[in-house]
Amino acid sequence: MNFTISRTSLYQPLQKVVSIISGRPRMPVLTHVLLEINDDCLYITATDLEIEITVKVMLGDKYPVGSVTVPGRKFFEICRSLPGLSKISIMLKDNKLIICSGCSTFSLSTFPASDFPKLEEWDNRTKLIILQSTLKEMIELTQFSMGQQDARYYLNGIFFETKEHTLCIVATDGHRLASCKTIVDSLLPYQAIIIPRKGIIEILRLLNIGKKLINIQTNNNSIRMQMDNYTFTSKLIDAVFPNCHDIFLKQPKNMLEVSRDTMTHALKRAAILSNEKLRTVQFILTANQLKITTHNFEYEASEEILDVSYSGEDIKISFNVDYLLDVLNVMAGVQIVRFFFTNEISSVQIESIEKYYDATYIVMPIRV
Repeated sequence: MNFTISRTSLYQPLQKVVSIISGRPRMPVLTHVLLEINDDCLYITATDLEIEITVKVMLGDKYPVGSVTVPGRKFFEICRSLPGLSKISIMLKDNKLIICSGCSTFSLSTFPASDFPKLEEWDNRTKLIILQSTLKEMIELTQFSMGQQDARYYLNGIFFETKEHTLCIVATDGHRLASCKTIVDSLLPYQAIIIPRKGIIEILRLLNIGKKLINIQTNNNSIRMQMDNYTFTSKLIDAVFPNCHDIFLKQPKNMLEVSRDTMTHALKRAAILSNEKLRTVQFILTANQLKITTHNFEYEASEEILDVSYSGEDIKISFNVDYLLDVLNVMAGVQIVRFFFTNEISSVQIESIEKYYDATYIVMPIRV
């Protein structure tokens, strides 16, 4: 293996790939990245046995085919330390990777490419092509509701469901739920999968916000996404996601309409004196008025009275203020939000008038 590459071409792809390298790998080779030369392209791959990322970097000239593994983070740190416009010469010699740039020379240990584990062979099945920006925005609208190290492991990710011309994604931790959907051109078979939390985080790092497309495929227990020069592969959570379709209110009787900004600022003020552990705020709803109260163990209290649009039964209900703020924060740009209530012990359903990606949120009450 012997090739030359600019630091500019190598730095960003290497940065995104090494992000999945574990600090406590199951085997030494998992601290390495796989370098493969094929014609005029360099392929860099990293894996933690659950997730795999491969990036293709154009070299400009043809080089002999070759492959080797090298310590990923050390390789990246060397690249980062070099001047921005420098050229990097890389050569494999006596099982060492020699990296030269200007007056600097580095020698890194290597493993044979055959030692590097790769995820299963790919036999494409379901195929979905959508805008990267669409997928990115949908994930950003829902990811905050994912479980985090929940014993119910199927909640530690995002649920993707395809049916006919619809892609729907849902995340829940059992206390709140976020859902959104979009219409696609192609006819899709029914499929339901759960992408784990770590995979979702890495997908967000790779996605662009422009008009570029992403190709999504599934195969047995894995998902593969191809975007720009990156190929992302992740194992799926092997479980059945809870049936969440019946939780949404069909004909809610009690509806509150309020400015998103007004509600957000009121809740932030109320949160200052809320109980540090329970983070409880209480809504008291009467005709066209919302009273938000909170108190803590130091006998401190706050009260906010908002003029709102509300017609329905008088209701007194309590929530975790952070869960409500999480919903309002991802609805940035929305003018008016709607809160749908059933009674004092049932969840609240939150939507915007604009119905951006048909986003719908559920927050469970706190019983006090």
